[in-house]
Amino acid sequence: MGKHKPQDIRSIAIVAHGGAGKTSLSEAMLFNNGDITRMGSIEGGNMVSDFTSEEHKRQISINSALLTLNRNDKVIYVLDTPGYADFIGEMRSAMRVSDSTAIVISGLHGVEVHTGKAWEFSEDFNLPVVFYVSKLDRENSDFQRTVTEIKEELSEKATPLFLPIGKETSFKGVVDILRGKAYIYKGDGSAAFEETEVPPEMADEASSARESLVENIVEADDELMMLYLEGEEISEDDLHKALRKAVAKRILFPVIPGSSTTNVGVTQFLDSIIHVLPDPMETRPRIALEGENEVMISPDPEAPFTALCFKIMVDPYVGKLSFIRVNSGTLNSDHPVYNVNRDEEERISSFRVMKGKEGEDSKDVVVGDIVAIPKLHSTHVGDTLALKGAKMTFPPIRFPKPVYSVALEAKSRADEDKLSSALHKMLEEDSTLQFVKNIETNDNVLSGMGDLHIDIVLSRIKERYGVELETHTPQVPYRETIRKSAKAQGKHKKQSGGRGQYGDVHIEFIPLERGSGFEFEDKIVGGSVPRGYIPAVEKGLKEVIKNGVLAGFPTVDFKASLFFGSYHDVDSSEMAFKIASHLAFKKGMLEASPVLLEPIMNVEVVVPEDYLGDVMGDFNSRRGRIMGIDSKGRLQVVKAQVPLAEMFRYAIILRSMTSGRGFFTMDYSHYEEVPGDITKKVIAARQEEEEEK
Repeated sequence: MGKHKPQDIRSIAIVAHGGAGKTSLSEAMLFNNGDITRMGSIEGGNMVSDFTSEEHKRQISINSALLTLNRNDKVIYVLDTPGYADFIGEMRSAMRVSDSTAIVISGLHGVEVHTGKAWEFSEDFNLPVVFYVSKLDRENSDFQRTVTEIKEELSEKATPLFLPIGKETSFKGVVDILRGKAYIYKGDGSAAFEETEVPPEMADEASSARESLVENIVEADDELMMLYLEGEEISEDDLHKALRKAVAKRILFPVIPGSSTTNVGVTQFLDSIIHVLPDPMETRPRIALEGENEVMISPDPEAPFTALCFKIMVDPYVGKLSFIRVNSGTLNSDHPVYNVNRDEEERISSFRVMKGKEGEDSKDVVVGDIVAIPKLHSTHVGDTLALKGAKMTFPPIRFPKPVYSVALEAKSRADEDKLSSALHKMLEEDSTLQFVKNIETNDNVLSGMGDLHIDIVLSRIKERYGVELETHTPQVPYRETIRKSAKAQGKHKKQSGGRGQYGDVHIEFIPLERGSGFEFEDKIVGGSVPRGYIPAVEKGLKEVIKNGVLAGFPTVDFKASLFFGSYHDVDSSEMAFKIASHLAFKKGMLEASPVLLEPIMNVEVVVPEDYLGDVMGDFNSRRGRIMGIDSKGRLQVVKAQVPLAEMFRYAIILRSMTSGRGFFTMDYSHYEEVPGDITKKVIAARQEEEEEK
């Protein structure tokens, strides 16, 4: 790829709810642009964007794919993103680095849960948006109904740029509202169409649509607004310039009809990317941080080079690929790059201009370019690349928190030895994954965005690194506490010839507010316990509270006040007083009305209204409390607090309950007492587990 100017670059993230047809749109764009000779299919496993074995096997998009198109002396970077909630991190990172986004909405199903999430992300990043209404060749599809939904549920500023000619199976072309021209396709799946006049039966509709479009366009330009209000004729050229400005400022969101599988309207969509969407020089400056101060990085090719790494991919042949978006300046691959976050210099062999899994080498990049760099050693997702001496960093990409967890166990000792390295590489590649060694439960917990996400990660670990893993539901990190105060004596006295052991403590155990943890109070007066032994008492308590008296879970939210004791001049020791504190704890806790605590999670579920009753009923069966219900158009947002013990398989349940149209987030809220009947079950299970050990 030769050198190009920033003004000749467009970048667009294609996002949608799963199944809306965005990968088919990407494939049709490549075909119409002459990059491929025939369109692949999901069933055939031969689409450019979906190139991994897992994507072929499951027939869904799993990773975001970068497609580079050269069209009419312009470079278009297309980021085709997955549409399923399990891979929402890929959508967010792609939208973070794009200059615009296309939200694909099925003309059959309209605005769905993930559509709303894509729209929220576009607001987060202040991105220009174009809506592509897909599948208009299908039975029961309806363009006007979909536009109405977009206006009601996303933005009133959504305005058709084209109108469909024909409906359902007779959908055969589009009308350019601004130009007043019609494009009738041959209907053979090719990109060929004939430019004609607007069909007479659509004249009134097209005229009304043009009036609405012009009204919205002139809002971006005061001079044109005055001309419009005065009834003056505005030239088509001026309207197109103002349209571009209106889209860049999010004053207007164009809506384009199409069918990717029959290839109707795709060429108009492609050309709209060039003529309507902004180039890198017209986009907002990027905000960076230098210490605690914000720094504005202008999209200037003459400024110092800066870039953000937004994706890591492991290619079986090339190795590690780090995908970057250049935010300012230019760079030649002969020049090393500096990772500001890691304070390390990285050498660049080349920049790779990607088209799915294939890539071409390039020597130069300029502001707005989105490319991959092979074999950067220290660079991670979210890192800032710049020139040596730079101190500013771009804010990290904020990814959604995981909602589904499994505990991992290696099948063999050999697998166990390789597990750490394999997980490290997977975490580097996928920022929505988390792995922790839970000290309380001793589980190796892998967390992700859903069961499908975790299944794919485990499959990759086995395929790439030869590590076989077994999974089970993680243990709930229960805790124990007390409901009333109690005093107890712990006396350790042992004589076995020679020097004996003697320690005697009197401790009061007092409940504290939830979340207080453990406090130790020294109330000794008169030296009944010598000062030198008091730290041993506290240390002994900190040891023993790790295994509570009910079921061996950590004990929290209480104060231990040491108020009396006794000692022996010869036989007392730190160890004796530690043992005495253990004895006092076990006795005192049993008398202080011990209870089991469980973690409670804040859960927010977004579902179509049709499933609201099912979701609420399901929460009630999970001991959940409904905290509120909000509406977002046809979507309902249910907020609830639910015990973690009831949420481990919720991702699977929600997908089944809502036919994949539900989405949820979850984070920790607080600990609460476990009901008595469930406490008995937990204790019994714990005892059984200990017996097995």
